[in-house]
Amino acid sequence: MSPTSRLYDALNDFLRQCDIQWQDARHLQTLCWMIIGMIGSQNVHLNGFGVYVRSRAQMAQSHQRRFRRWLSNRRINVASAHHALIGQALSNWQTQRLYLSLDTTVVWNCFCIVWVAVVYRGRTVPVAWKVVAQSSSTVRLWTIQRVLRQAQRLMPEGVAIVLLADRGFADGKLMKYLRENLGWHFRIRIKRSFQFQHQGQWRQVSSVQLQPGQAYFTPAVSVGRTKPYDNVYLAFAHDKLSRENWTIVSDEPTNLQTFAQYRLRFQVEESFLDLKSNGFNLEASRLRDEVALSQLCGVIALTMLFLVLQGGQVVASGKRRQVDAHWKRGMSYLKLGWNWIRLAITHQWKIHVYQFLSCSPDPQPAIASRRQHDDSLKREFTVLSRIPAS
Repeated sequence: MSPTSRLYDALNDFLRQCDIQWQDARHLQTLCWMIIGMIGSQNVHLNGFGVYVRSRAQMAQSHQRRFRRWLSNRRINVASAHHALIGQALSNWQTQRLYLSLDTTVVWNCFCIVWVAVVYRGRTVPVAWKVVAQSSSTVRLWTIQRVLRQAQRLMPEGVAIVLLADRGFADGKLMKYLRENLGWHFRIRIKRSFQFQHQGQWRQVSSVQLQPGQAYFTPAVSVGRTKPYDNVYLAFAHDKLSRENWTIVSDEPTNLQTFAQYRLRFQVEESFLDLKSNGFNLEASRLRDEVALSQLCGVIALTMLFLVLQGGQVVASGKRRQVDAHWKRGMSYLKLGWNWIRLAITHQWKIHVYQFLSCSPDPQPAIASRRQHDDSLKREFTVLSRIPAS
């Protein structure tokens, strides 16, 4: 058995875990070869996949045409396969809370991808997405709601969901939808032009001027003067290290822990880096079709899930140092799994299939920079008891 065949068998077993009935066995076969091509070439350029495929086709153009037809085939629903597998991976989640990050990214100034992902040990694992043909990163509310509904169906029962989002999603209608329709909590950063009602008086966020190292937490207030949404809480802080003002709106009473929770949102930025220049290089695909690009995002999401599951097992089994040269973990679970698969192919080891994401605390948190890690421990805030004067 060749090394590639071992990876093919593992992926075939992994993808058959879900209850999706493939209309044609060749659809599943092509999907396995596409994932193998991504892992091997560290790229999503379809021209580079052919050298990893074992088939009767001899011409590189034949492989490229096969993959393009697969991505443009509307009968293939790769999102359903991913939803089944990510739902299974989260089914054993037993902690009280699960954090989701909502964000958008633009490719080629042609398409905007709305991305909802689970915050997991320094990165995010994609849950649901939507490709919109537009150059702006601002999308309509109904598009966001559609993606969130997809994510809701995959969440484990009995677990509180907290959505983290940046300033572009600060909308009272979205907050109402999250709390009343989905039953989720939220931590959303708002702009300094936002208005809130405090003690019967409307004020702009920018009117709250804090000194470096100060923080203030409001009682229940209303936000948005034109269409007010009430019974939310604000957290203000001026960070000494970054010299930035932070304002977070939450559906629950706020405290210093609110900023630590919101900080988890930045892990999606690292995942977007993996999606683009530091990993799959999405823009190298050169796809200009909305359906094909959405299908490709599904293939990438499946590959990410497979590699993160592998990386988690590498750390759990104490084999991290075989693929990570750092004394302390310096790689993401995605990169650990990626390196482990390549090592297994080199040594012709059997590649195992894993099903569940562990909800236990990260046994080896990544420390990319010792200086930044030490600086983060020096953050101290003085909590004010009343709102500061303008």
